[in-house]
Amino acid sequence: MTLAIVLAAGAPAAGLPTGAGETLADRLAAQWRRAGADEVRAVADLDELAALVGAASGPVIVSGADLVAHTAVLKHLATSPVGPTVALVLTDPPATGRTAVREERGQVVEAGPELADATGVFGGALRVGVEDLPALAAAARAAAARPATGPAVDGLFAALTALGTLTFAHRVRLLVAHRVGDAAGLHAAEAALAGVDEDKAELRLSVKERDDFFTTYFVSTWSPYVTKAAARIGLGPTAVTMLSVLFAVAAAVLFAVGGRPALVSGAVLLYLGFVLDCVDGQLARYTRNFSAWGGWLDTMADRAKEYVVYAGLGYGATAAGFRYGWALAIAAMTLQTVRHMTDTWYGVLHDEAARRPKTSVGGGGGGIGDRLNAASTRVQADTGSVSYWLKRTVVFPIGERWALIALTVALFNPLVSLVAVLVWGMLAFAYTGALRTLRARWMWVPVLDTVDATLHRDDGPLAARLPVVRPMGPLTLAVLAALGPAALLVAALLTDDGGLRWWVPVALLVLLVAGLGAGAAHNGPLDWLVPAALRAGEYLFAIAVGVVGGAPAWLVFGYVLVLTLHHYDLTARLEKRQAAPPLHRWTLGWEGRSVLLALAAIAGIVSIGLATLGTYLLVGFVASVVLAWVVLPARAARVTAVPVGGGSPG
Repeated sequence: MTLAIVLAAGAPAAGLPTGAGETLADRLAAQWRRAGADEVRAVADLDELAALVGAASGPVIVSGADLVAHTAVLKHLATSPVGPTVALVLTDPPATGRTAVREERGQVVEAGPELADATGVFGGALRVGVEDLPALAAAARAAAARPATGPAVDGLFAALTALGTLTFAHRVRLLVAHRVGDAAGLHAAEAALAGVDEDKAELRLSVKERDDFFTTYFVSTWSPYVTKAAARIGLGPTAVTMLSVLFAVAAAVLFAVGGRPALVSGAVLLYLGFVLDCVDGQLARYTRNFSAWGGWLDTMADRAKEYVVYAGLGYGATAAGFRYGWALAIAAMTLQTVRHMTDTWYGVLHDEAARRPKTSVGGGGGGIGDRLNAASTRVQADTGSVSYWLKRTVVFPIGERWALIALTVALFNPLVSLVAVLVWGMLAFAYTGALRTLRARWMWVPVLDTVDATLHRDDGPLAARLPVVRPMGPLTLAVLAALGPAALLVAALLTDDGGLRWWVPVALLVLLVAGLGAGAAHNGPLDWLVPAALRAGEYLFAIAVGVVGGAPAWLVFGYVLVLTLHHYDLTARLEKRQAAPPLHRWTLGWEGRSVLLALAAIAGIVSIGLATLGTYLLVGFVASVVLAWVVLPARAARVTAVPVGGGSPG
């Protein structure tokens, strides 16, 4: 149940009549109801607000009574998926008593009446998640104890920010929102509202503000029409996601079949599947149909689709007579997964850095990291320039990957497509890795010590029991550990000597070196790379065992694919701020899985080992998904539905 509170204190415009004859405060209350609020209350002071917040059981929306905005603006704020607590931020010039805002990476990091480096002005409305309601009540009491210098909602927001509450900024684009102080301001704001077609603006807003080059110019120019049509016929974002999966699977099958007509048709289907992949997000934003399940499914489906396409390319290249078609597909999948792991944790690093005072990041100014950071900021601000598009394209985002695959497979063949993906992917990895390393060393912001490191390392029971080697950091140990499997894999590819299986235990012992850092503090400037290094080590070991044991390449691909699903599940939950998968402790950890594969290699049953362990992990993954998204929510709903006091009537 969402409660909306209209706070009139300090807002003289609250009683002004609007063009429809009702007061501004009354119109705002009616708008919040249309925006989805279950209950709307008008309060006169902050003490009354604190009492209401203390009794609330769901999200609370607080707005001043001086806000003039499209109802869509209010609805977007109320349904924003970026975080539990979100504040409206405007670009209006600062006014007396109003709160200025400084934001970084979409987060409000400072708020107050005077900020020299302000990036916007508080828009007089915020949605507060259930977990932050105690902080909101405390902020209301703190603001009430101070002398009023303007609208009470501004003092409330400044106090909430001072308490350290993580608040995301919701910016207004295309639509209109203004805070007014007199009749002239109200008249001007209403005229601005009337000059904008609300539905057309919402459809344009469904497209991401900043996207990659291919998506911007070859997809988003016409995908909103598909989004509008999908909304009219009642398709939901999840249904569109599943359609995009079907298109990608069909494209993969055609790539595997081979022949020019099949390859060209597959390329067209791949492009259309990517369009649908964009439409599902646009549809969610247009209809405001967000859910944790939808976000998780979209993340997982994106990766599964891409890797199914790699499988189709690998099969097609092998069928065309190239011996290492599957090997290239495995390499592309492994490279892309490790890249994604670094992307995820670098994003966490930047979010953490944004929440910290500038003086605590990088130990002060100067240095190459500071210059790189400033240069990146300048390029990102120069939207549409050549340098801006080069920066966004060189990192090889998903739109460019799918476009490259479609073009190369249609014009040439699956082999050329896989080689192109690998070459660009490695160059992008080298480019981003070098620059991010320099910037991260300058920032020196630990992130793995702010989360459950054991979970995101994917440690099992064996790693937890290994001693800790403190002189060497966890990243150094993880990188050293990956060298053993890498050496075994190179040796296996260069020789057909069956005796290499007795080197598998040696490679395993080297891999287990990474476990010596499991209990150490992950607070180094580059320790955000530990999860990616561990993924690389485990994947390389599994591939090496498969090659040494003579397992079919498609089986090795399938096993690594199951591992990637497991690891993407962890990162998707990290990004959505969700708990660990219900059955995570049964996945054995990276070291437990590697030990079982080593035993299979020694016993000479590598194919059986890969198939059995892969099936076990896949069944566990599916069971965990069902538990997390079906069984446990249903059980929680039943518990919530039981009346307080229980018992039978009578």
